[in-house]
Amino acid sequence: MDPAIRLFKAQKIPVLEPGQPEYNQAIATSNLLFRFSRPDYVVQPETASHVQTIIREARSKKLKITIKCNGNSYAGHSTAFKGISLDLRKMTKVVLDMKSATKTVTIEAGCQWGHVYETLINGGHDGWAINGGLCPTVGVSGFILGGGLGPFTRSFGMGSDTLKEATVVTADGRLVTVKDTDHPTSNNGKLFWALRGAGGGNFGVLVKMKMKMEVQKLENKDGMVVAGRYRWFPNQGFTDDVISTMNALYTTKWPKAMSIDSTWICDLRQNGSPGVRFIVTFDGSKLEYDTMIDTYIKNEDLKKQLKRRVLGEKSTRFLYEMLASQWFQETQRSYPANKTYELYSSCVFKNDNAEDIGRITAIIKDLMNDFQERFKGEQVKFLVNWIHSGGKASEKSPSGSAFFWREAAFHTYVTVEWVEKWMERDMRDFLARVKKALRPFSLNGEAAFFNFADGDFSPGSYESAYFGGNRDELRRIKKIWDEDNFFKTAQGTRRINLRVSSGSTTESGSIIRLKIFKKTLMS
Repeated sequence: MDPAIRLFKAQKIPVLEPGQPEYNQAIATSNLLFRFSRPDYVVQPETASHVQTIIREARSKKLKITIKCNGNSYAGHSTAFKGISLDLRKMTKVVLDMKSATKTVTIEAGCQWGHVYETLINGGHDGWAINGGLCPTVGVSGFILGGGLGPFTRSFGMGSDTLKEATVVTADGRLVTVKDTDHPTSNNGKLFWALRGAGGGNFGVLVKMKMKMEVQKLENKDGMVVAGRYRWFPNQGFTDDVISTMNALYTTKWPKAMSIDSTWICDLRQNGSPGVRFIVTFDGSKLEYDTMIDTYIKNEDLKKQLKRRVLGEKSTRFLYEMLASQWFQETQRSYPANKTYELYSSCVFKNDNAEDIGRITAIIKDLMNDFQERFKGEQVKFLVNWIHSGGKASEKSPSGSAFFWREAAFHTYVTVEWVEKWMERDMRDFLARVKKALRPFSLNGEAAFFNFADGDFSPGSYESAYFGGNRDELRRIKKIWDEDNFFKTAQGTRRINLRVSSGSTTESGSIIRLKIFKKTLMS
């Protein structure tokens, strides 16, 4: 590896090595399951040509590359345990074009959403919104490549639906730009299709993208966004009335201008009482919002609070306030001093069957009761996050892009967190129970969201879970653009001629962590 590193340094490509303070900062993670990740080097390119040099040299020397787009991966896919961490955080240019007829924003791959939103805020572009993530510290590239769920998903579609161009360094080191105007059956057209929902680490290194803005004009004439948060902790807990209220919220056919994300909370580090956090975004006026809440929410307490705990404001102010509050919260989580271990999984639910929704919420209620009883006195937390989808996101067919689960009304991801390392086995066992109980209700009995990845999927099942009926086409595209499988990850798209049994294993981050866990118990 040393000859490659010497070449990178000779070409003025920043290289970080173990022992340097900058290296420790680059590999820092809030999830202590990844605390033992120690790549041999962290390489931080500043230009697309730097990335080309790194890929060409790594391929010729058969070096392991892990791509990190300056965000986070729930399953640790951007966390390098060995080889080179290709860290794109220095590539953060944003160019907003509001003068041309086709308004666009061009974004380098190392940007977080905070960098992008600032361009609208600083320009005072009220009435416009960029279809990005709710959290400003999320990496733009990973968000788009995985599909992209955000506060305006129901109004504008998936984040990947607004992609116009993508510039990628391919496995052979070429710089290729693919566009929405490329013929769908051409190799470039196929790559563009694949990048919208299945692009993370599979086909190349994304270095730049262009997103369209012309469909991002807010529907209401005043350019207002009504948004807010409310934490509901009913005095009597999850009573039948509370569960009935949640079932009604989940089965309501909300207008696409309304987005209501909800998180079921059981936090034994605090008082342990179960509750629900709501995050509301509405493309319209406060009066219209209040009328809609009065129409669809029957629980008087929740109705009152959902109207009280929101504010109608200009879109740029909404982005600014969201940045201020979210950045503070996420900054607190961005350093290992947080000392939190985290595991995730996800399901994808429709809402056209009220009985199924009722069964799902009943299961979650029972699991939270069991969590409280089983782990009383422990520093642990259990969350079930319902991310509101549907609306505009469901208008495209499942084969219209690589993002397959278009029928989804909710992408639901489950989180367990704990403070003390010896709770890992209990938390893994509990999460396994959660997945066994909820997975049958997911689309096709298997669906999961790629951006809420589950590191415990077997090699024979994760492609169908993430990509559904698009799996085989993605494998064919993988063969076109990365025939030698240079971009190989634990849950990456496989070549069409590569057969994998469900019992085979890969030295993934999950397996590495389990080995470390066993060694810790034995020591």
